[in-house]
Amino acid sequence: MAATVEVRFKGNRKDYFLWPDDAEPLRLRDPVIVPAERGVDLGRVTAVGEAATRKCASGCSGCAVGEVKVPEQAVIRRATREDVRQAEELRRSEEDTRRTIVEQVRTRQLEMKVSDAEWQWDRKKLTVYFTAEKRVDFRDLVRDLAAMLHARIDLRQIGARDEAARLSGVGRCGKEYCCSSWLTTLGPVSLALAKDQHLSLNPAQISGGCGRLLCCLKYEHEFYVTARKRFPKEGKTLRAARGPEKVVAVDIFRERVFLRSDEHGPRIVSLLELRDELSAAGEPPPEARGIAPRPDAQSSRAQRSDPDEIASGAPQPRDDGSSAPHPRDDSSAAPPPATTGEPERRRKRRRRRRRGPRPDGGAPPSSGPAGP
Repeated sequence: MAATVEVRFKGNRKDYFLWPDDAEPLRLRDPVIVPAERGVDLGRVTAVGEAATRKCASGCSGCAVGEVKVPEQAVIRRATREDVRQAEELRRSEEDTRRTIVEQVRTRQLEMKVSDAEWQWDRKKLTVYFTAEKRVDFRDLVRDLAAMLHARIDLRQIGARDEAARLSGVGRCGKEYCCSSWLTTLGPVSLALAKDQHLSLNPAQISGGCGRLLCCLKYEHEFYVTARKRFPKEGKTLRAARGPEKVVAVDIFRERVFLRSDEHGPRIVSLLELRDELSAAGEPPPEARGIAPRPDAQSSRAQRSDPDEIASGAPQPRDDGSSAPHPRDDSSAAPPPATTGEPERRRKRRRRRRRGPRPDGGAPPSSGPAGP
């Protein structure tokens, strides 16, 4: 049997390998030599055992394994001090290599920005990361760089967020970028996350060093969404102790609601007090629907549910208080009991007026007396 090991490289790139159980267990931050494309590379252990197996099973971003659940390659050996010293020398020389590539790009007038260069530990492969707004033909550049550096050249185009993750930096919070320190998967971030948290929509205040929306907007979004479900929606009208009041704003941290009434003006009430007022007024709590139903609609529903009136077949009252049948009443419903006299004749005339013109083009019969 073999245990799964997570190995991380420069730029937060990671991959998964196997380590035999009968060998001395690996510890975090241990340098190891692992197989790479057409050679070997040096990385450091960032997870072992069940933690690494769980990460590998969920897939990874930016690694060679992709969606493979079980690693196919094993760690070659532990890295020695000489191996680590060689890797450090390569890291120091990568900036000079990047400058050389930038000069070659300028000479050819290519519209691309070289962000970073990464040597493989055995110096058989050089990976160049760049950004570009449109397609770039760099075949001649790759051929000349391979002849100049005596290594296989791999040019990879990355986005603005991936570039910030590789170059690292300090964010507005005063700490290192999340994407370059611990956040290995860059998920989508939309403007709706800032709107749900009532943050300023000024791009300068919600954008990171990459020029894109801050990744940390996702960290507390679920809390805001869950907390706001306990409050009434802003802009809705509630019937509390002082009558109809409009919800102006809510404070989820102090659990306060800002209300405004046309008659009494604004006021601030705690969420607990608002619940008591709504309960006394017979309204549902804020978390039930986010807005209380209209009182007249509630009373009309109670009247329509009276079994005595339904059994008598009397016309049911409408929301406006009248007893006339609603124009959108279902015509398939059972008709009311037949009545005689003037009320029945008026009801028939109203029905004829609602029917509109006849199919043959004739006008509907008039409700008044016939002319000469």
